[in-house]
Amino acid sequence: MTTLENRPHTALLVIDVQNGVVQEAYERDAVVANIAGLVERARREEVPVVWVRHSDEELVLGSDSWQIVPELVPGEGEALAEKLYRDSFEGTTLEAELAGLGVGRLVVVGSQTDFCVRSTLHGALVRGYDAILVSDAHTTEDLTAWGAPKPEQVIAHTNLYWSNQKAPGRTGGTVETKNVDFGSAS
Repeated sequence: MTTLENRPHTALLVIDVQNGVVQEAYERDAVVANIAGLVERARREEVPVVWVRHSDEELVLGSDSWQIVPELVPGEGEALAEKLYRDSFEGTTLEAELAGLGVGRLVVVGSQTDFCVRSTLHGALVRGYDAILVSDAHTTEDLTAWGAPKPEQVIAHTNLYWSNQKAPGRTGGTVETKNVDFGSAS
């Protein structure tokens, strides 16, 4: 259903599952395990796995906090887009990587729910992609000290509002890890 021409494939998009991003994240181990299972399954089904890694003043390029968590290792030849902004498409190679793979549908996992995951979902839909959020494979840290809702509420709210997201010729939606279908976009 994507509006992108000649893009029949699906990719698993793994956003910012980095040491410094998820070290204090809500249900970190369960979420990382769900992501690891999806990465393994995508590879087995020959579905592209595309990684995104953020850097800023707290996630200094090359530092331990900038590294992807040790439970997840990008495979040789898998695309990795480096970013500076919340939307994984802004100022990165992501669009070119996805175009080269013929991808028009994204299965999205990662961190942080209320920043980079949400921004990327919207960025994908606006750019013509179908964007499916895996409801139990994204997380965020506790930002209640700054007035944000509790992490479990942020996650639940994001799952709720993304569950029926759509635009002309494009769809969003949510699915649990156990029900992910890497079928084609067409």
